[in-house]
Amino acid sequence: MLRAKNLPSCSEFLVSRLRFPMLGCISFSSFSSLKPSSIFLTQRVSHNILHNPFSTSLRFPFVGRSPSMESTRRPQGKVMFSAGSSLGRNKEILVHHLLVGEKDLKLLMELQQRIAGGEDLSDLAVEYSICPSKENGGMLGWVRRGQLVPEFEKAAFSASLNKVVRCKTEYGWHLLEVLSEREESILGEIEPVDLHSKMQDPNFLQEAQLIDVREHEEVTQASLPGFKVLPLRQFGAWGSIITDEFDPEKDTYVLCHHGVRSSQVAKWLQTQGFKRVFNVSGGIHAYSLKADPSVPTY
Repeated sequence: MLRAKNLPSCSEFLVSRLRFPMLGCISFSSFSSLKPSSIFLTQRVSHNILHNPFSTSLRFPFVGRSPSMESTRRPQGKVMFSAGSSLGRNKEILVHHLLVGEKDLKLLMELQQRIAGGEDLSDLAVEYSICPSKENGGMLGWVRRGQLVPEFEKAAFSASLNKVVRCKTEYGWHLLEVLSEREESILGEIEPVDLHSKMQDPNFLQEAQLIDVREHEEVTQASLPGFKVLPLRQFGAWGSIITDEFDPEKDTYVLCHHGVRSSQVAKWLQTQGFKRVFNVSGGIHAYSLKADPSVPTY
């Protein structure tokens, strides 16, 4: 876990609620260029910003989803999204920032002038920011109201897209830029009996996206029809192309053995822009016990 000396605790800054518990200590190559977010998200944020998007340790100083894990790699130049500004209160924003000390307002204003002159905030964050998010160009990923400290939240959610603004918090002075906004997504749990009921409808199997993140040797012991197997240990092979293989606009259901791995992947999918993601509560084990005894347990 990245933690800069003399910086305040991650759990106290931007995001007050942990949203992205992450998986075990597997090294995923596709995340090798991504780093933990900043000191502002409070407990675990999960974007695709992490080297290991499914790490159990606290990675995001700004808490919220790590995870983050999100289509939130360090922006190369200005990121121009088409989300517009017509969304209501229930929206999420993609934001990056840089942080300097409370006594460094002069430096902050100089950096703001440099950005106005054409330099990129993310490049300056790498060089000057005292927040751990500097390792990823200041990227915080997708956040929503209630996840940020009040001063930062007020500035971020009132800012126009692609306009750099400054604000002050107890941690110092910030320059922040909102790169995009979107409607707030849904992340939920579905009980095995409810999933079983849905699976009796042929239209559900055709319209829903079903993902099984167990390993192949597990799937040979017990499986459910319609689920595409994406073993978590092979995340490096499929993580970077997930939006090529699946439609973020469709309902997506994630399954594993007991619901732990799938819960973390579901949270990661949400950070990748998937609008409606559901974890199968208790996994295939609970499905066998509660919904369909013909499915073997192991």
